[in-house]
Amino acid sequence: MPRPLPFGAALVTGASSGIGEEMAHVLGRAGVPMVVVARRAERLERLAATYPDVEVLPADLLTADGVAAVVARIRDGARRPIDLVVNNAGFGTSGPMHRADPDRLADEIRLNVLALTLIGHAAVNAMLPRRRGWLLNVSSVASFQANPGLAVYSATKAYVTSLSEALHEEVRGTGVVVTALCPGLTRTEFQSISNTSGFESVFPSFAWTSVGLVARAGLRGAARGRTLVVPGALYKVLVAVSGALPRSLTRRLSRTISRR
Repeated sequence: MPRPLPFGAALVTGASSGIGEEMAHVLGRAGVPMVVVARRAERLERLAATYPDVEVLPADLLTADGVAAVVARIRDGARRPIDLVVNNAGFGTSGPMHRADPDRLADEIRLNVLALTLIGHAAVNAMLPRRRGWLLNVSSVASFQANPGLAVYSATKAYVTSLSEALHEEVRGTGVVVTALCPGLTRTEFQSISNTSGFESVFPSFAWTSVGLVARAGLRGAARGRTLVVPGALYKVLVAVSGALPRSLTRRLSRTISRR
């Protein structure tokens, strides 16, 4: 990071792997105190052993109790105020929607949409009285068009991007910033969890962005007050082009790619 990060303390969900874990490393190296959240406590403990001033908060955000624990920590006025909340926890489901497990789809919506919304609501309400804070919601380039084969995932991320853009305008001028991070293909555990490991053979190496680039771009973009952050020149162009093409064409292109 070329400039010091402005955050006084951060809370990162989904910090046990992938983009969330890398963001925790970037924040830790920058000396930012953190609350790290995930189900896998042992992975969080390793982060806590690596950097000073790391608080471990094991929580399953698919449960009301898990979300409530995170919300309570954000609201806790007796402890160090959290001025950066990274809503990173999420997962996807690949394949035709009608063949997917409905319980898994419900969990996907519960985590990607409901948990993110409730945590974001608590974050903005805690930050507004202080007139300072950043909410960074991790979305996806999949949010900019329908994606056959990832129908529910792309729909949940469309919600995240739309919500973030609306909130950004709602709090404009208050000292609070809301940003959506929209990465493209990034090698993380997401591929194995969402059953999209086959994408590695479909898409060339230049189509993949590193988790380090994504994490740094997201934190830098939030610090600079950006509404949307799309890491990588390739994805910036694709997002711009997809906005100019007929939606019927982008749907068919996406369907063709997903069937390869």
